[in-house]
Amino acid sequence: MIQQPINFPARTEKTDRKTQSICFFFNAQIHHLLHAMPLALELSHDPRFRVDIIAAGADHIALARDLAARHGGGRLNFIHLDNIWLRTLSHLSGHASPPKIATLLAARRRLARYDAIVVPERTSLLLRRLGLADSRFIHTCHGAGDRAVGYDPRIALFDFVLLAGEKQRRRMLAQGLIREDHYAIAGYGKFDLTQGQRPASPFTDNRPIILYNPHFSPRLSSWQAMGMDVLRQFAADDRFNLIVAPHVRLFDNRRKRAVAERMLAEFAGLPHIHVDLGSRASVDMSYVQLAAAYIGDVSSQIYEFIATPRPCLFLNGHGAQWRDDPNYAHWHYGPVHESADRIPDKVAAAMAAHGMYDAAQRRGLSDTFTSGGAPASARAARAVADYLTRGAPAARPVPTPYKLREALRHG
Repeated sequence: MIQQPINFPARTEKTDRKTQSICFFFNAQIHHLLHAMPLALELSHDPRFRVDIIAAGADHIALARDLAARHGGGRLNFIHLDNIWLRTLSHLSGHASPPKIATLLAARRRLARYDAIVVPERTSLLLRRLGLADSRFIHTCHGAGDRAVGYDPRIALFDFVLLAGEKQRRRMLAQGLIREDHYAIAGYGKFDLTQGQRPASPFTDNRPIILYNPHFSPRLSSWQAMGMDVLRQFAADDRFNLIVAPHVRLFDNRRKRAVAERMLAEFAGLPHIHVDLGSRASVDMSYVQLAAAYIGDVSSQIYEFIATPRPCLFLNGHGAQWRDDPNYAHWHYGPVHESADRIPDKVAAAMAAHGMYDAAQRRGLSDTFTSGGAPASARAARAVADYLTRGAPAARPVPTPYKLREALRHG
């Protein structure tokens, strides 16, 4: 849980004259909330700011309220963007939330009122093109993985960026995505929400739990080539319990989910197979904390898993030449396999050989997440508060063109 809020400075004459308004805007899938809400909860205790939570998804607002209730939120306003146009588009698209561009168009006038807008994704930077020239945009990122998409060129367009650790700082500086005095290494706020939780196991026995976490990208995921083979082999094996919890975007609309549910029906009655296509437990680290070993491909969730170093293995379903590629740095934390043949045996072997990878995991963990001292959410709140109250912002970087299709694909 989040620890006691940090002691913010008492109001000064200057801050009394103007309380700054901050919007935490969630315009993507529900997993993004875990990456920005820790900061919102901390800032909600600072009298210099008014903090609003805005989302078009009812599930998003419900989760935000639950997090605030469980972790000691202060003064928070929850605003559900809801109109018949957005509801119709959401229904037609099959998603729990309406399309991003439609949401931006519906929200732009309301969002223009805020001094600062905090987002875990990048598509919302399009608001600048929709007339929001005065608001300052703050980026929390959503995950701390290795893939190039986490180092999106659009990050350079944010006024302030919060980083999880030295790895992000090093790569973003090298690519010109951040500039001095406009970023802070705060740590990984999601850990503040999930530490100490005791998730209930979906199984009734004590067999080791294996987590299979395929990514959503068809170009990178192991699911399309190997997923069903993985399930069928574990279904026929009596050594392990298996949780299948894909990235929430893999089956993130009704049509995809219906197809997947029909395809996975053969496993529904098995007591040692648990499939979760996108519940809260699939995004709040419940399964990460329950698992004894991890099977994955390119998801940044591997770093949440090795927060407690444990056995993992990776499925190379797309023929990646990965050994010297920094986008696959996490594949050095366990064995990499080109096929799913005899996958339960491969998991057993990875568990037996974990000592070979423990040091690499600990080095990667240290490079990815800063730790120590105050909780990450408190460090982030201090950095954002200092930035927003330091005076007139420096000149912003000049926007560079980017393709709208790419913006929508990667968030």
